[in-house]
Amino acid sequence: MRVLLVWLFCGSVFAQAFPAKPIRLVVGYPPGGSGDFLTRIVADEMAKDLGVALIADNRPGAGGNIAAEIVAKAPADGYTLLNSQHHAINIALYRSTGYQEKDFAAISRVATGATVLVVGSGQPFNSLRELIDYARQNPGKLFNASAGFGSAPHLASVLFESVAGVKLTSVQFKGGGPAAQSLLAGDTQMMFGTSPTVMGFIRAGRMKPLAISMRHASAAIPGIPGAEEAGLAGYHYIFWFGLYAPAGTPAPVVRRLHEAAAKGLAKHETKEKIAAQGMDATPSASPETFEAELRAEAPMWRELVRESGAKIE
Repeated sequence: MRVLLVWLFCGSVFAQAFPAKPIRLVVGYPPGGSGDFLTRIVADEMAKDLGVALIADNRPGAGGNIAAEIVAKAPADGYTLLNSQHHAINIALYRSTGYQEKDFAAISRVATGATVLVVGSGQPFNSLRELIDYARQNPGKLFNASAGFGSAPHLASVLFESVAGVKLTSVQFKGGGPAAQSLLAGDTQMMFGTSPTVMGFIRAGRMKPLAISMRHASAAIPGIPGAEEAGLAGYHYIFWFGLYAPAGTPAPVVRRLHEAAAKGLAKHETKEKIAAQGMDATPSASPETFEAELRAEAPMWRELVRESGAKIE
């Protein structure tokens, strides 16, 4: 009992002194995609409440594994955080990772969104049905630019192939930005992109949107039909990003980080910034709520990866 009381007292004192220096927020994708955009938004908002700088640190590569491993092995003091998707995805996808789900403490979900299926402006497809019909008649001839194995666009395309009954040739890039550049250059013909990656190109007329990866249209991505409305029943895929700390981070520190994130994400202006990029701010009610959601979702993500047939050394 005495040891427990000492631990609780020390944790409380640590939390009261926290934060005393800048915090590093690591993201496993390069500038230009949704992960980078959300990282900078939440970092700015948390900094206002915490009173210290939150420094976005892009560490792209291996589908986010490099960033995740950095944070998993960092000191459990709240000064190194991660903005990432569900860890079950990469753990199922890669034969070996330098971390496990248990290596992280859940803080809060940040935002949720759908991907957008786009084609280059010069492509002949003007509807989802036209693209599906061509893909069925020409297996493997459509080159799909993807943001890397295990990314939201990759899994969105895997589910699309399964539901639509088509076979694409997917080319993996180190993030949504490089994938979009490939599409613009004409090296690939289609891609599933997160809204921050593609909406500017859509508005400029450089990409044509065919559908979003949800069943129905979304107010966050106006003017683009849902998959069912575009002619593909049964297709529904959404993605999210969330904040993590290394396992063992004192609970009072995790709660303080959650408080700062939730406060920032609840602001009307923050919601508008995120909505302008086609996503919804979805902070978790508590770290415990986010942890419970992670446990509940893990089997679904593992099954989706298994269905993809992908396995990376």
